[in-house]
Amino acid sequence: MRPISTLMRMTSTLTPMRSERISRRAVLTGLAGLSAAALLPAAPARALSASQATQLVDRVVAEINVVINSGGSEAQMIPQFEAMLRRYADVTAIARTCLGPEARSLSSGELAAFTEAFTGYIARKYGKRFREFIGAQITVTGAEPYRDRFIVKTVFNLRGQAPFDVDFLVAERGGNRLFYEMIIEGVSMLATERSEIGAMLDAQRGDVGALTAHLRRAG
Repeated sequence: MRPISTLMRMTSTLTPMRSERISRRAVLTGLAGLSAAALLPAAPARALSASQATQLVDRVVAEINVVINSGGSEAQMIPQFEAMLRRYADVTAIARTCLGPEARSLSSGELAAFTEAFTGYIARKYGKRFREFIGAQITVTGAEPYRDRFIVKTVFNLRGQAPFDVDFLVAERGGNRLFYEMIIEGVSMLATERSEIGAMLDAQRGDVGALTAHLRRAG
């Protein structure tokens, strides 16, 4: 069975057995951590160019390559991973999308607290598996326009596995160029995370404050 077949069975703190099934390909998507483009609000009229979108992903890829081949410990890799998320990903949009309609009822402080907890959760969830990618190489292969954004295409080459495609969706908001989604061989990881967060929220009986507290410990 190809590793990609496990992507929709992502980790959840509610189902420990599923956490053992994370494929190497699924772990990579934690950088984004991350609903298809239609789930996100429209960006302003495109001021972003293909070269600018590609430059962003070039920087992301270069940092990933350095981290996974540094020989660092898990404890060293997770903070680096979280720093990359905060630098290059639209964590606010990702967190709001994964939370869903409940995000609209939160105060700015509650939403900020959820976003902070969510970002740390994603960093821990996937960063713990970074050492499995030692020796991997990631290459940017091009960019294509998508509505008011760009899809930047990359190829991941892991030892002992066939190469596979990972697409970064990049937009410009308020002068910042950020990625907000990764699609691995057609699988939207933002949609997958939205499903996971929804299950956790159900377990907390719809209490976003309790979910936020849970995410601070999870991953």
